[in-house]
Amino acid sequence: MRNDTMSTPGVNALAGPLVEELVTRGDVYRVAVSHSAEGARIVDAGIAVPGGLETGRLVAEICMGGLGRVQFVPGDDAVLGLGQVQVASMNPVLACLASQYAGWSLSDGEGKGAFHALASGPGRALARREPLFDELGYADAASRVCFVLEVDKPPPEAIVAKAATACGLAPSALTFVLTPTRSLAGTVQIVARVLEVALHKAHALHFPLAAIVDGIGTAPVAPPAPDFVAAMGRTNDAILFGGFVTLYVDAEDEAARALAGSLPASASRDYGQPFAKVFKAYGYDFYKIDPMLFAPAEVLICNLRTGSSFRGGRRDPDKLRASFGL
Repeated sequence: MRNDTMSTPGVNALAGPLVEELVTRGDVYRVAVSHSAEGARIVDAGIAVPGGLETGRLVAEICMGGLGRVQFVPGDDAVLGLGQVQVASMNPVLACLASQYAGWSLSDGEGKGAFHALASGPGRALARREPLFDELGYADAASRVCFVLEVDKPPPEAIVAKAATACGLAPSALTFVLTPTRSLAGTVQIVARVLEVALHKAHALHFPLAAIVDGIGTAPVAPPAPDFVAAMGRTNDAILFGGFVTLYVDAEDEAARALAGSLPASASRDYGQPFAKVFKAYGYDFYKIDPMLFAPAEVLICNLRTGSSFRGGRRDPDKLRASFGL
């Protein structure tokens, strides 16, 4: 079994109807639509408007390039009974790494007025500004694209121009969906990355991506916080202490067992404290944090080749309680 990404329809085309749903029913999703000076469509999903849980759910499916399904499901004791986001994809490599992963750094200016964002969404697969796409062997072709930015202000025109140039499109062909971390939509679409972080860490561990056939994950919806650091901490902790991912693989049992042992967040040297405390301890320098920390709390690796399954890590309700202030 292999993931043949080249036979898959383009992620921007698949996400297009979801983007139009968000825009044309903006009153329902409580978003505001405007345009940049050069005509790029800007969708505010939580800065000056409320947005909401359902808004975040739809944005998460947009992030996955239309190749993932996101829904709300009940929680259990392991996540303090909080409602959960459930994410599933039958093409998790393409959905999570070629689309959902926030892998393209966009910056403009310096100092207090600087703009910086990590872009996610299907537009990345047309821009292809990350070495990851060479590894995936995937390139999209589209006449309209969408990016999702976790920011609390609209992108400046220089960022719009940079993205348009990278895509080879006019700015009017671009849509930017803005979901600040402190918003309900931002909270949901970040927590909905529970499957994506598992795929990204599996890649970092050099597990062959072609061996990952399918995947599903859940993580609790963290209570939002008005402070950015607190909000970022809670959304990360929802995955680090409450995320549960099942990956279906086609591999040797030895490789599947090793993945189950190394994949959980608890395998990281920085695991244990709420993320906000870890962030502070490193002087608020995100890049000093062990990258292996970003992973689900618990994983189940089901080997389709042999019928064996291997579990690793565990969800920790006490750490969730401390992080969420419950």
